[in-house]
Amino acid sequence: MIPRRAAKRGRYSASVAPNGYTDDELAAMMTDIESDLVERKESLSGSAAESVSKCICAFANDLPGHGRPGVVFVGVTDDGRCHGLRIDDDLLKRLADLRDDGRTLPLPSLDVQRRILGGCEVAVLTVWPATEPPTRFRGRVWVRVGPTVRVASPADERRLAERRRAVDVEYDLSAAVGADIAALDIDLIQREYLPSAIASDVLEDNQRTLQDQMRSLRLLVQETPTKGALLAFGRDSRYWFPSAYVQFVRFDGTEITDPIKSQVVLDGQLADVLVGLGRLIELNIETRLDITSDAREQRFPDYPIEAVRQLAYNAIMHRSYSPDSGSSPTRLYWYSDRVEIHSPGGLFGNMTIASLHEGQTSYRNQLVAEIMHHLGFAQRFGFGIPSARRGLRKNGNPDLEFDVEHHRVLVTLRPPP
Repeated sequence: MIPRRAAKRGRYSASVAPNGYTDDELAAMMTDIESDLVERKESLSGSAAESVSKCICAFANDLPGHGRPGVVFVGVTDDGRCHGLRIDDDLLKRLADLRDDGRTLPLPSLDVQRRILGGCEVAVLTVWPATEPPTRFRGRVWVRVGPTVRVASPADERRLAERRRAVDVEYDLSAAVGADIAALDIDLIQREYLPSAIASDVLEDNQRTLQDQMRSLRLLVQETPTKGALLAFGRDSRYWFPSAYVQFVRFDGTEITDPIKSQVVLDGQLADVLVGLGRLIELNIETRLDITSDAREQRFPDYPIEAVRQLAYNAIMHRSYSPDSGSSPTRLYWYSDRVEIHSPGGLFGNMTIASLHEGQTSYRNQLVAEIMHHLGFAQRFGFGIPSARRGLRKNGNPDLEFDVEHHRVLVTLRPPP
């Protein structure tokens, strides 16, 4: 994972993606004349602006499939030496305006900054690969092949169109543009996930590389982690998905304004979150002890542990992690008279409240569900809600209550009368 840094002085942005290159990486790229992710321009005079627009288009199309941003350095000679160009706000604005002039569509995602690299003041224009290629400049698809920017061939366009169809899959199966394999905890994947997802004899005899194995399990798209892989095995999943955590709050009363007895934020890798959540649920179950006439003890929990756990895990599995759904975490609010489980994002696909009661399911996050299954947190698909309802009935609790809105699903459990 490559952290972003603020610009040295001055910055213009347009649809900025969540990562870029460090100063050291940019300095190395500026002088690396072999890289096909780099273009250098001494200035924007003459036909240079037109050439930069073609580069923006080509980097957005990312024909080689790097899955990483391309960079245009302005103020640098072809061989990587400092040209001594004055980088003022007017130049930065002209570069940023290349995105919005209506000639490059769909609109590319780019960032323009003034940087000091190796003592040289340069303008750095960073272009992220498009999620919906091909991108066109002046009605033509431009691609980069080695150091050359050229019009795409029909075969090139087919490759880009196929990549676009690959992106139009469920959110967690799509590539996390900007991430690389270093963003994943590879040791955890090798130690725990591969043995649980692939039969031991197959794993022993398998001659494929680790990357090939990860692609077969949909953890990688080419060399880029899928969003589901980052959610489950990311070294810092909150960096990529700020709302990917669980907020647990125990209230001393029946209202959200009542005093808080305890609160915990659970984040990190998916297995750690699920284990921590299961322990919290177990700790907060209260059990009534009755002594029968023949001196036998009978224990009656206010909520069956497995029912609460199943519903909480379901909320994590089926929630929306897309930024389009806002920034809410999965929430488990424990009141004195009820437990509320909030799952961000409304019902997915053709799901309705009626189909929820019937135990039907539609998977918003196929890969997350698959990973939870392999790690032992979801034994059977589509079993969570029916199992929870049976557990509640057996324990004497009222049936589940569902409240569905476009931005969230709320499930409420109540104790026995």
